Order: sequence, then structure tokens, then C-alpha cells
Amino acid sequence: MDAQLVEAQAAFDEAQKFLDAGQYAAAMPLGERAIALREAVLGGMHPDVANSLRLVGELCILRADFTRAELLLQRALAIHEAALGKSHPDVAETLNDLALLAHNDGRPDQAEALYLRSLAIWEAALGKSHPDVANSLNNLAALYQIRGLYSRAEPLFVRSLAIREAAFGKSHPDVAQSLNNLAFLYYNQGLYNQAEPLFVRSLAIWEAALGKNHPYVATSLNNLARVYQGQGLYSRAEPLLLRSLAIRELSLGKSHPNSVESLNNLAELYQDWGMYDRAEPIYLRVLSVEEAAVSKSPFLVAASLNNLARLYQAQGLYNRAEPLFLRSLAMREVYRGKNHPIIATSLNNLALLHLGRHRLADALPLFTRAFTLSEERLRLEALGFSGSRLARFLEFLRSDEERLYTILRAHPGDASVRRLALTAALLLKGRSIEEITDTSRTIYRSLGAQDREVFERLRSLRTQLAKLSLDGPGKLTPTEYQQRLKDFADQGDILEADLAKRSAPLRALTALPPPAEMVDRVSASLPKDGALLELIAYAEKPLIPKPGTPHSKIPSHLRYLALVLFPDGHTRALDLGPAAPIDSAASRFHDALANRDVGYQRAAQRLYTLAFQPLLPLLGEVRRVFLAPDGQLALVPFAALHDGRRFLVDTFDFTYLTSGKDLLPRPEDIPPSRSVVVIADPDFGTPPAAPPSSPNGAVTLAARSSSLERFFSMLRADVADQPWVPLPGTRQEAEALQRLLPQAQLLMGPDASKERLLNLAAPGILHIATHGFFLDDAAASPGTRGLGVSEPPGGGSPAQRPPDPLLRSGLVLAGARAPAAKAGDTSTRHLDESLVTALELAGLNLWGTELVVLSACDTGRGDVKLGQGVYGLRRALVATGAETLVMSLWKVNDETTRTLMEIYYRNLLAGKGRVTALREAMLALREKQPHPHFWAPFIALGRDAPLRGVTPLAP
Repeated sequence: MDAQLVEAQAAFDEAQKFLDAGQYAAAMPLGERAIALREAVLGGMHPDVANSLRLVGELCILRADFTRAELLLQRALAIHEAALGKSHPDVAETLNDLALLAHNDGRPDQAEALYLRSLAIWEAALGKSHPDVANSLNNLAALYQIRGLYSRAEPLFVRSLAIREAAFGKSHPDVAQSLNNLAFLYYNQGLYNQAEPLFVRSLAIWEAALGKNHPYVATSLNNLARVYQGQGLYSRAEPLLLRSLAIRELSLGKSHPNSVESLNNLAELYQDWGMYDRAEPIYLRVLSVEEAAVSKSPFLVAASLNNLARLYQAQGLYNRAEPLFLRSLAMREVYRGKNHPIIATSLNNLALLHLGRHRLADALPLFTRAFTLSEERLRLEALGFSGSRLARFLEFLRSDEERLYTILRAHPGDASVRRLALTAALLLKGRSIEEITDTSRTIYRSLGAQDREVFERLRSLRTQLAKLSLDGPGKLTPTEYQQRLKDFADQGDILEADLAKRSAPLRALTALPPPAEMVDRVSASLPKDGALLELIAYAEKPLIPKPGTPHSKIPSHLRYLALVLFPDGHTRALDLGPAAPIDSAASRFHDALANRDVGYQRAAQRLYTLAFQPLLPLLGEVRRVFLAPDGQLALVPFAALHDGRRFLVDTFDFTYLTSGKDLLPRPEDIPPSRSVVVIADPDFGTPPAAPPSSPNGAVTLAARSSSLERFFSMLRADVADQPWVPLPGTRQEAEALQRLLPQAQLLMGPDASKERLLNLAAPGILHIATHGFFLDDAAASPGTRGLGVSEPPGGGSPAQRPPDPLLRSGLVLAGARAPAAKAGDTSTRHLDESLVTALELAGLNLWGTELVVLSACDTGRGDVKLGQGVYGLRRALVATGAETLVMSLWKVNDETTRTLMEIYYRNLLAGKGRVTALREAMLALREKQPHPHFWAPFIALGRDAPLRGVTPLAP
């Protein structure tokens, strides 16, 4: 071989080693030497010359010399295409480098086209599982991430990670890169708990493989610090940022974009920490370096301008902040596009500046545009999210939503502010259940057999999770048990997300109205004699914090806000005050009714005074109220509030909603079913000998070594060993309903089983009368349809219960008692054979079901999630497609519930609305049972229209 070519190859190899080690300055002259030698011997169009050009082009990208990089890479591409053809892997590699360059230079559309072409070449030439394919997937995903297309980026990152782990093992530097990128995606969505372990793992891999001073290690340190900063853990973030900065400045130089990024993040940390005097000089240094750079990074310059403006804004220096905000916004719109999520951040920052200057008229259009962008982002992301992932993302967006409510409190008389706040409430309140319900509908109505197969796998997985939860740890250690539960939950999330993606195109066709139309569309759906009452619990933070206050120390106070919408589209608003006294009054009111307290009226009047009396001027003459409660107010019957003279049921007709968007018309392609199914009086088997009981009738057990074990022991005792009393009222209730509805199918005794329920075809009416449960500290009383769990001596932490409230809510069906154990037999019957949890019920297909009645205890209770409703049976059944849900707020009496339900169905068959019929049944029962414990435990959630699939009785 020619001596010059040997020398060229040696220079090329050495340059590649320096590049891999992050020593870009040392690599550059060697790469240029390789180009010169190969050109001299081989001429200007040889593939080896192209490879050398590409190597130096990559170094130029890493050193932010984008102009020279593009010239070198374009020349390399032309050589490769001429010498090797347009489908050769070397062409794909050069296309990938050009895409990376376009990506860094703010040309996303060009970058995407190049990445897609590169990916297609590699997949065709090497197969879909080759490491080069993983590299292309990773780069395309990174582009989507920077464009804010997170739902498109995540599956590509996940696929790239899987390919690399399979090819290289779990400790390879390329695996670390995939972990880092996926973690950064989660960070951008506020999913800090998911991001942190991935960053930690990538850091460990890079340190072990590349040494502790490699630029990739600096990247991982920087990103992990940002997670801690986002969590308010400033003292953990600072040393990581300082170490990242030192590595980058040493290996890349002080003017490199990555070094500047570390500086910028350090300044941002000090600002959030309240250390303005340390932040400002760093910001100024960053901006000076960036603007002096030959190849400026518009992303970094815009970020630095925005951050320096935020610093001045926090100090009240508005004249200095405003021009920086405007420059930053203009740059981001040019280089990111006007619909990128980061534009919403810039708009909100500028709007807050105007508020600080008392210029609401200037601020409001910016807040409105920012909210619209945030909503567009949510609609895009929600199409690929599982339910739990969507709930976390909504929590990430919550602070911007709550800011609008805070602005409304300051400006309640401004109609435009009211409209914007109400738009936010209508779109975001209960949004997670809205998206889940849309997915369910699309799966059952529009998708094919393969999609339904995935859904059946999800249902099966939920059953396994419920089984494991109800059976308890068994021989597993607490750690092993929790890991097993997590594995099931994670697998369920993956299947849910897969179904969401499969249904996305069809769901997008039936999306919610755009924000600008939302209020008008809901108001047009109101009956002329009604009004929507949105009650909102939110965390109020000062719009303009006191200068020097660390971001994590900004005070926050929970408050209640009331928004009223009328059919003509006009709105009213009222601040109801701090949430603590209202929540306390709501809890006392609920408990007084649940426990049949003689003095319940005092609690009823107290809550009325705090939460409803102030609303009377807003409601005016309206008596038909569509009520969307929030917080603890979602767990009380407003009909039983007392104004000192009468109950509200005497003057108001309440229809409960998750959100006012529930009033929007549903698609009419699902005709109502005419069948009626009644499940009642399950056969609980032969009772074993009764165990010792506590004074309140609930089972008490000896203390165990683990609070987790105690909890499941209590559950098994209460369900499997407790002598479940038959419920004769439920059989009488079912028989009475069959007399009224002769077509009703009765499932009683052994037929009132979990299997029969979970395999039902959607009936027009589904009525379930049995024991119900929501696992908390309340004990069941004799003669009720409820399950009580009491704490054993030594206590038991609620934190040790199943974290998912849908696993702590459910119904008790046939076979709910274990057979008597033989001597020495310590095994227990699997509870999943008879208990059906809310999580499992969420898999029912009730599209076409007009009414579901849960005639059991505590079926309307659950964990309250501010802004997203009550997580329990009510959430599960709404997701199944049922139009109206009747459910209980406490443990109901067997006999009086039978009477109430019989009156209710008579009213329905008289052609009355599903909500109105319940109100009139309550009034009728009150004549015989005046305490609201008996007549007010049930609420109706959903549509009030008369039943369409049932023929009314002749008058």
C-alpha cells in the first residue's frame, strides 16, 4: 500500500479515537491530514476521501462550526452517491450527519427529511434491528423532541434503546445515550420520577466506559441536575452543574455551546434558589459569549434572553426585562415555529410582566394564546398516553391552569378573564377520564380484531393485578411484592398507551371543540331553564412573587372558585375562599349523614353557608343546576344541604357532572340497548365460625410484622372470613324491578358472579345490588351493603395500601366467603374470584347503556384528585361509556335502599329524566324516613334525559 495512504489511515484512526474520547481539538488536525493525504493519492472523488470529509464535518458540528461542517458533508454526500449509489449505508451515514447539522442550525423540516431518508436506507440495507438503525431512530426522535412532538419521539427512543441493549448489552455507551435521551423527554414533560433513574443509569455507564471527565458524562450530570432543580432540590443540583461545567470547559473550551449551556443552567438554578446576585453576572457572561460566537445557536441565545428577562422581572425591573422577552419570543418563533410548546412559556412570561405593570389588557391576549398552544400540545400528547401517564402530564400543566384562576380572583368583573378561566376549566377538568373514555369508545366501535385482542390482554392484565393486590404478598417479601405490583402496572401502561396510539387517528376526528368555541358550545347545550356551576379547587400562588423568594418557596394556598355559565353564554364568577374550612365542613357534613347523627342539620347549614349560600346571587332565579364539583365537595349530596328552613332538594334540581363538557352532545351512532340486567343477592356461601369482633362490629386482628401484611390480613378477614350477611332487600329489589321491567334478566344467587358481570354485552340498564367497598378506615354497620376495614392493634399505615384507588374500590359478588379452613391449613381463597375491583370494571363495554345503578355502599366514593375527579368506581364506570351513573356516598341501609330504588324506577317508567326521577324518589322516601342518611345517599352523574330504550308505563 502507498505510504501516504498508510499515513492517512493512521491519522484517520487516531482522529476517530480522539473524537470518541471527546478530545475534539486534538482530533481536528489529524482528520484534516487524512483528507489531504487521501486526496493527493486517490483524487477528489474516492469514498475514502468522503469518509475523511465526513469525520472532519462531524468534528465541526461538535465544535459548533456549522458553516464549514455543511460544506464538508455536502461534498462527502456527493462523492458517496456518485461512487456507491444512493442507497448505500455510507450515504445514509452522511445524510444522518447533515440532518444533525440542520437540526442544530434550526432547520427542522430539512432535518426530518434527511433523517427519514437515512433511516429508510439503513432499514433496507441492514434490517430493522441493526445498531445503525438504532442510531437513526435516536436522532429522529431527538429532532421530534426539540420540536415538541413528544408523542412521536418516545416510541422511537424506546425502540432505539431496545435495539442497542440487545446488540451491545446494558452497559454500552450507546445504551447510555438512549437512556439519557429518553430521560430528557420525560424531564420535558415534568415526569421527574421517571427521568431520574434513567439519568442516574446513563451517568454510571458513561463514567465506567468513558471516564469521569468525558463530555458525555458532563451531559448526564447537567441533565440530572435539572431534574433535581425541577424538584426544588437545589443543593443536590448545584454540585452536579458545577462538575458538568468544569468538564465541558476543559474538554470543549469556554465558548462551546455545551459549556455555555452549563453556565446558563447554573444561573437558572441560582435564580430559582433566590440568589439573584449570583445569577445575573453568569447570565450576562452567557449572553456575551453566545452573541460573539461565529456560529450562534439561536436556541441558546433565545433561552439566555428569556432567562435574563425573568431575572429582571423577578426584581421588578420591567423596563429592562420587556425588550429581552420580546427578542427571545421573536427568535423562538422564527427557529422553533409559532406553535412550539416553548412559545407558550415565552408568552406567559411576557404576560406576567404586563400584569406586574397593571396592564391586564396587554396580558390577556398573551395568556389566551399561551393557553391555546398548551391545549394543542395536550391534544397531541394525549393521543399516545396511558391513563396514568396522562394524569401526570396534566399535573405538569396544572400550574399554568391555576394561574388563570388566580388572575380571575384578582379580576372577577372582567368578562374576558372569566371566559378564559372557564375555558380552561371546561377543557382540563376531568380531562384524563375524557381521553380514556374516548379511547374505550373507539376501541369498541371502530377498531379491528387485532386492536380488541390488545384490549383483552389489558383486561386480563388488570385481573391479574387485582388478584395479586387482593391476595396479598403471600410468601413474597414486601419489596418483591411491590415490585411485582409495579411490573403489572407498568405492563398495563404499555398496553394502554399502545391502544391510545392505535385509536389516535379516529379519536382526532371527534376532538373537543377548539378553545375559542368551548364556552359557546357548552352554553348552547344547556337547557333554557338551567345553568352550569363549575366548582374548582386550585392552588393559588402570587402572580408576582416577592423578590428573592426561591421558586420552591413561593407560598401556595388552596381555594375554591365558582364559575357559572348560562344558556345565553354569559358568565359569573365568585371566590369562595380558602379550601380548608370548606373541606372540613364537607367532611363533617358527610360523616354526620353517614353516621345518622341526630345533629346533622348543624353540619348541613354550616356547609350551606360556606359553599352554596354565596352562590345564590350568581344563580339568580335558576333552580336547575348542572353541578361539576371538585375536591371534597365531590363527596357530598348538595340536595341535603339545609338553609335553616328547608333542604336544597326542595328548591333545586342538581345534576352531577365531572365537567361542563359532559353536556356536549355525544355521537349518535350507538343506539341504546333495550335489555335490562339486574345483578342482586349474590350467594356468599356457607358462613364459617364468626371471628372475634370489635365493639363497632368490624373485625380486629392481631398485629403483624409488616403494616402491608396487616392490611391484606384485614382485607382477607373482612371479606373471606367475615360472615357476610345476606341482603334480602337486594333480592326484593331485583324482583320488584322485574315486575316493573318484565324483560329484565335477573342474575342472583350463584349467578350474581364476577364472571357473568365482566362478560356482559352492553345492556340498556345495568342494576347491581350487593355489598360495595371503598377501603378506608370506616367500619360497616349491621344491615348495610358495605365492607368495613378496621385497623389492628399497633396501627396500619394507609400508605401501605394499594396505591391505585381503583384497586381499593369494588363490589362483592357470589362466593365472597372462603370455605372453613382445615386444621393447619394456612392458605386463603383468592379474593379475586368474587371481588370485582373498579380497575376491572373499567374494561366493561357499556356503550349503548343508558343507566348504571350501583345500589351498594360507597360506590360514589374514592380518592379525590383535584381537577380530575374521584378515583374509584365512579371513574371506572364513566370510562365504560355509561350515560348516567347512580351511586352512593356512604353505607346505605338495605331496606330503605330497596324502597328508594323501586320508587326511582317507577318514576323512570313514567317518562321522567334519570336525574329528576331520583330527586322525586328522594322526596317520596323522606316522608317516611326524614333523616337524610336514608333518602340522600345517592347522586346521579351524567345525563338527565328520559330513558330512550325503555317504553314508559301507560298513565
